[in-house]
Amino acid sequence: MNEGIFKGVRIGYAMTGSYCTFGRSFEAAAELVRLGAELIPVMSENAAHTDTRFGTGGENLARLRDIAGREVMTAVTETEHIGPDDLTDLMIVAPCTSNTAAKLACGITDTSAAMAVKSHLRSGKPVLLAIASNDSLLGSARNIGELFNRRSYYFVPMRQDDILRKPASLVAEFSMIPEAAHAALNGVQLRPIITC
Repeated sequence: MNEGIFKGVRIGYAMTGSYCTFGRSFEAAAELVRLGAELIPVMSENAAHTDTRFGTGGENLARLRDIAGREVMTAVTETEHIGPDDLTDLMIVAPCTSNTAAKLACGITDTSAAMAVKSHLRSGKPVLLAIASNDSLLGSARNIGELFNRRSYYFVPMRQDDILRKPASLVAEFSMIPEAAHAALNGVQLRPIITC
């Protein structure tokens, strides 16, 4: 994509707890900034404060803060004002866990990430989800399907990441986040499921 394609575009960038995808998510966030976007960083409470083999909460917070160049919002009280203060043109949730997708489908806003989406949606602006879930094709399929049918929701193209050991798992192609973001800002859904 052309450098500067997102110049003047304010992108909310929310991360939820699919920790194994954090590295790819950070790379996508950095690429959006390189392409000119202004990032408004958000982490769910679990994403921000849980230590895993993929990094401590503090390390992950610092990395997103460094990419965005501003403090990361980690509380419902911080993200509630995103919509009223018109802070974002696009909201990306990357990774978006099945838990977060279910909350969005049911209108539950008990995390900073879910509230960020709800607050952003008050103006009907686009939301881009980068699904990362081991049960996308099981219990979570219903919620993902519900969001497919909602105006303002778009999906980063996704694929089964391990059809033998995790046949119900879907993971977004994080490298396609910039392309999917550009499409969503123009009201276009890229092919959501990649089959090969």
